[in-house]
Amino acid sequence: MANFKSVKINKGNHGWGGPLTVKPDAKKKYVISVTGGGIDPVAQKIADLTGAEVVDAFKNPVPKEETFAAVIDCGGTARSGVYPKMGIPTINTIAITPAGPLAKYIKDSIFVSGVTADDIEKGIDVSTTSEASQDSITNESDVEDLEKVSDNTKKDSRQEPADKGNWLLRIIDAVGNVAGDFVNTFYQAGRDTIDTLIKNVLPFMAFVATLVGIINYSGIGKILANILSPLAGNIFGLVILSLICALPFLSPILGPAGVIAAVVGTLIGQQIATGVVPLQLALPALFAIDSQVGADFIPVGLTLGEAQPETISSGAPAILFSRLITAPVSVLIAYAVSFLL
Repeated sequence: MANFKSVKINKGNHGWGGPLTVKPDAKKKYVISVTGGGIDPVAQKIADLTGAEVVDAFKNPVPKEETFAAVIDCGGTARSGVYPKMGIPTINTIAITPAGPLAKYIKDSIFVSGVTADDIEKGIDVSTTSEASQDSITNESDVEDLEKVSDNTKKDSRQEPADKGNWLLRIIDAVGNVAGDFVNTFYQAGRDTIDTLIKNVLPFMAFVATLVGIINYSGIGKILANILSPLAGNIFGLVILSLICALPFLSPILGPAGVIAAVVGTLIGQQIATGVVPLQLALPALFAIDSQVGADFIPVGLTLGEAQPETISSGAPAILFSRLITAPVSVLIAYAVSFLL
């Protein structure tokens, strides 16, 4: 039987969360690297110190029941939230804070960010973070059950006066309950929308605006524009551009946060505005620079769908290679439709 050891993982520079103490066992013996670039050094060091096995989850996915830790490089909210939601201690090599629709699952007891190999040290063999996370999940479920009981009690207390009253009071009570649920649902949706807007959309807009400003002020924008103009100025160049963005080994790198597409799109837009690029190429240009969208999310999306490891290992490369076919086809279709606009 393998002699597993625990490790302590501290947050890195400008990081958040933790520290986490994780330890594999006979059942959960894998640390997965979901970074898109092979085995990350952080995942490798965790495996070396614990005696566990490290796996590139993009190529060889393993069941969540056999995973004791996940190493990611997510600058957004998908991978950062999906593994904590499943109760898997998550180590992000990028320094981020909880945000997005899965932020409620990103807790300092199960998530740490900004981690480098230097932030990992030998730990004391105590109960693992995964067990603590399961306890917290159990406690959360208990709280939810208590809330349900409380809600049911409140509903019963609301219904008592109606049962004792006449039919008019019962109708008023029913209408009030429906209206209250309706208002509460949309109010919560508004809160979630504003939260997502403030924590994700606005910072990304500010980042892209700053990046584009630096590119234009430094003169790099003109250089990139001169390089892109031959490709963006005709349909054949856009087809080539879509193929470049859809290359299986390049698209997962270009995908995160859509920064490349945003910058290139802004530059092409400037070329269209100045008349260098014809206006009818705006729509096919959009499809050309967005052929890599979601390429980094494919394994995570399949995991969210609870796909089998064999399905993920076969489906991820299949979708990536299919982009080489669908990307130029979408550009050609968009070019044909652009004549009708």
